[in-house]
Amino acid sequence: MERLVISGETPLQGGIDVHGAKNSSLPLLAATVLCHGQTALHNCPELSDVAAACEILSYLGCQVEREGRTVLVDATNVTGGAVPDSLMREMRSSIVFLGAIAARVGHADISFPGGCELGPRPIDLHLRALRKLGLEIREDRGSLECTVSGRMKGANITLSFPSVGATENILLAAATADGTTVINNAAQEPEIADLADFLNRCGADVRGAGEGVITIRGVERLESCEHTVIPDRIVAATYLCCGAATGGDVEVRKVNTAHLAGILPIFEEMGCQVKTSNDSVRLIAPKGRLKSVRDVRTMPYPGFPTDAQAPIMAVAALADGTSVFVENIFESRYKHAAELARMGARIKLEGRVALVEGVPKLYGAQVMATDLRGGAALVAAGLAAEGQTVIQDIKHIDRGYERIEEALRPLGANIHREL
Repeated sequence: MERLVISGETPLQGGIDVHGAKNSSLPLLAATVLCHGQTALHNCPELSDVAAACEILSYLGCQVEREGRTVLVDATNVTGGAVPDSLMREMRSSIVFLGAIAARVGHADISFPGGCELGPRPIDLHLRALRKLGLEIREDRGSLECTVSGRMKGANITLSFPSVGATENILLAAATADGTTVINNAAQEPEIADLADFLNRCGADVRGAGEGVITIRGVERLESCEHTVIPDRIVAATYLCCGAATGGDVEVRKVNTAHLAGILPIFEEMGCQVKTSNDSVRLIAPKGRLKSVRDVRTMPYPGFPTDAQAPIMAVAALADGTSVFVENIFESRYKHAAELARMGARIKLEGRVALVEGVPKLYGAQVMATDLRGGAALVAAGLAAEGQTVIQDIKHIDRGYERIEEALRPLGANIHREL
């Protein structure tokens, strides 16, 4: 089993590019099922989750090829509607394929998704919405047998929570529905807008994406197109965390700085200088210790993202004073706290609240990546820690970071992968 070995206490210096967004690539790949012809997705990262999505497409009858950072998908001959349990379990976002498959072939037979264990992440919102669009769903011991007679039917849907996945599933199912669909309390994340942009390029009529109300006027057919995946804002935040934790001076390039508006003020509160342009962010850590953060509350976009909570906590573990974190999205997103504690961090958990009492120094240790973003937090902590850190179970990290050790080494990071 592969692991990452890190020797810390080296301030990171220099520039680093951000790859395409995982959380955008996956719904975009699902959307290609709806398209007739060959679609080209540029800036599509080489991640294990992306590879799993491509396997699902191949199983459905698509021809899938990768040429560098571009994934080509020809969905002309999609016939299948069933996805085996082994593929569904590879990632939690695999449920986003449901709306697209059912809309394209009229039926879908899938199991419940897998991926990181972050506590209850119910798909009830997805199923309730798709039923309103006319999809008949039969749940049977962990599997979903779904059928629709003819095209989906436009509907007025109000989400009880602005779920990103549910909003994506509705967009995919409603794009070729008969009639108009309105999503109230829709998720507003940049990845939603990216998916809508792609669908519109293919001939869909989606308006209001990125706002609380989205209107989709169904069309009979979508054609293929070329599309470039937006930059990964969580990867950008992680690289900035690595720079802050090590006392470095790091410029993160090829980003959309507007997507980081909910994150950058945290670094400034910690005493870092943050300089932005349209497509880059430079972070200069303070000469002395970082300052604690009074209140980090995860919220739906444009609030502070739950995916950035763990890496920021690794930085706060080194700050002067006590930082307060409140996790409002997932119930079990503090598993990394125990691993950081192995490195000397002082973290007290009380339900959804984490109190982080900063320490002057972290120490290298044997730790385990419990999930994707928790693994990223351990990388940031290891780069700052005294001595050697060994991170096991890095398959979680590979789900969302493209060869993270190769990306960080040009900044001076002493990190490598070994068996």
